[in-house]
Amino acid sequence: MSEKLIIIGGGLAGSEAAWQAAKRGVSVRLYEMRPRKLTEAHSTGLLGELVCSNSLRSNDMYSAPGLLKKELSMAGSLIMEAAEFSTVPAGSALAVDRTIFADFITKRLSEHPGIDIVREEVTELPSEVAIIATGPLSSEGITRSLAEIIGNEYLFFYDAIAPIIDAESIDYEKVYRASRYGKGGDDYLNCPMTKDEYESFYNAIMEADKVTPRGFEEGRVFEGCMPIEVMAARGFDTPRFGPMKPVGLPDPKTGREPHAVVQLRSENRELTAYNMVGFQTRLKWPEQKKVFSMISGLEHAEFLRYGSLHRNTFVNSTVLLNPDLTLKSRGHLYVAGQISGVEGYIESTAMGLIAGINAGFRLTGKSAPKVPAGTAHGALIRHITETESRHFQPSNINFGLMPVPDEARKLRDKKLKRKLVVDKALLDWRAYLDLLDMP
Repeated sequence: MSEKLIIIGGGLAGSEAAWQAAKRGVSVRLYEMRPRKLTEAHSTGLLGELVCSNSLRSNDMYSAPGLLKKELSMAGSLIMEAAEFSTVPAGSALAVDRTIFADFITKRLSEHPGIDIVREEVTELPSEVAIIATGPLSSEGITRSLAEIIGNEYLFFYDAIAPIIDAESIDYEKVYRASRYGKGGDDYLNCPMTKDEYESFYNAIMEADKVTPRGFEEGRVFEGCMPIEVMAARGFDTPRFGPMKPVGLPDPKTGREPHAVVQLRSENRELTAYNMVGFQTRLKWPEQKKVFSMISGLEHAEFLRYGSLHRNTFVNSTVLLNPDLTLKSRGHLYVAGQISGVEGYIESTAMGLIAGINAGFRLTGKSAPKVPAGTAHGALIRHITETESRHFQPSNINFGLMPVPDEARKLRDKKLKRKLVVDKALLDWRAYLDLLDMP
């Protein structure tokens, strides 16, 4: 065994980093403060606990999320292995049973002889080689220590989570099962709304009491995880072009698309709970009950979890990080996961995977190969390290981040163009993985 690698944070990124480093013969000490100290959104001490959606998004390999998941699987990702083990129906998306998923991750890491899990809060950044993977809910202690190194002006905070509904409280006479355009079966419950119902619902959202953001949260909203009331404030029809989009979801009772639709996605295999898709919110809890009960089929809904505001911590990575994910000012410290400036479960996992590989190579006396820019992993790294700092915002993986191969530039067929991007990415990723396996 080489020198011990310290990893701070047992979320998706920290868990994946620990797994990748340990696979390469590095002794790992993984620090996780839960369950001794919980965050505002976590409720267990399980590693890899999901606190927002239970979806890892599209499974289509020729979508950007599908490509990233394919790359992760090819690299032997623990998180992807856990996801495949704990899947629940979600149409063409990959969604998981949260408990089974986190149990799997915790068990595998606990049983690995090269990984020592320490249930303590870390409040000071170490002087040894370490990966900071404390996630969007980083504790005040570690955040303060990080700010002392990088400066408060390079730390940012925001986010919100969606409600979960008891399946037995849904009126199944009013909702219908379908996936958009019939893709992936009928795994979503759809709550149709007429024009009048939508107008009443919209007005209720606009009039409802909201949680007042704390000073450091004001004005900072991630476009891909926008609270429904913030979306509504942008225009009367804005939610209808977002999470309430009815396109591709005809109501079997009428044969027509409703004026608006609220989609519900299963939270577990037993189908006892459903997540309100895209309904992150800052509404006060009593207001959520009142307003969301106006949705057709949810008149008597029982909320197992209300939506709530929570802190999302990330660094201005374009100013602070090297392409290998080390801090420019502290070359022994790697930054991974959402705190590195990516957004989403699989994106956080991907940065954990790269940090774990790079730190593992470093501690075994080798130089890690560079991640190819044309891969999904490489595209994320370029985004968080090369975007102009004034315009930087966390991002999910998307084709807009990926370079287009020369042979695809003149193509007008978007599907064919994306296929070429994906095929080239997978070839480059395979070559990268082959370099990792070289002696």
